[in-house]
This record gives sequence, C-alpha cells and structure tokens, in this order.
Amino acid sequence: MYQVVKMQAEFEPWWFFEDWQKNITESADFIQFDEALVCFKEEWQRLYQKLPCYQSRQTLLAAFWSSKEQYWCEECADYLQNYHSLLLLEDWEIVSQKHYIACFEQQKGLVSFSG
Repeated sequence: MYQVVKMQAEFEPWWFFEDWQKNITESADFIQFDEALVCFKEEWQRLYQKLPCYQSRQTLLAAFWSSKEQYWCEECADYLQNYHSLLLLEDWEIVSQKHYIACFEQQKGLVSFSG
C-alpha cells in the first residue's frame, strides 16, 4: 500500500521526528505505485507553483516554503520556518529504492554556507 501525505511542520519531512504523523494535514492511500505517483506529481507541481523555495529528494520526499511563513517560538526564542511537505510512502515508510526517481533530486532557495 502506498500513501501520498501532505503535512505542515517546522521541520522537513526526511527527519521523521517522533510523532511526525501529528503534522499530517491530508493523506490518500493507493494500491498501485503508479497511481500514487500521479497524485504525488500533481501535488508537487501545485506546491512548486505556489511556494518560492523547495528541496525535493529522489526518495519522493519534498519540502516547500516561503520565508514569509515563519512564526515566533517562545520556547526556543527564535523564528521557525513553516514547511509544506509532500511524501510518497510505502506502508508509511520511505519507498523502496526501486521507486527512487532521480529527477526529483532538486532544490531552489536554499542558503549556501560554502565559501
């Protein structure tokens, strides 16, 4: 079984922090990978057009954001970024390597710390 999951959180989806599923805003189940991939691609394009920054991985995990969507965290005394994440999962885990898609390994708007 495959899941296409949308979530919002102050962390990117590949961290899979404890209780990450509490941040799910929507999910859909699919029996066939190809059906799940169609849904994932459509939502990926929608988020790509809506939000200026993103990081996407060949493992079919992606985070999209706008620097305008930050909020103050009293506990950490800092602003946190709100990420709109999209995941294509296989039985609620990262898809098996045979489903990795290299063209999804891309990014825009990341800060470079090299130099």
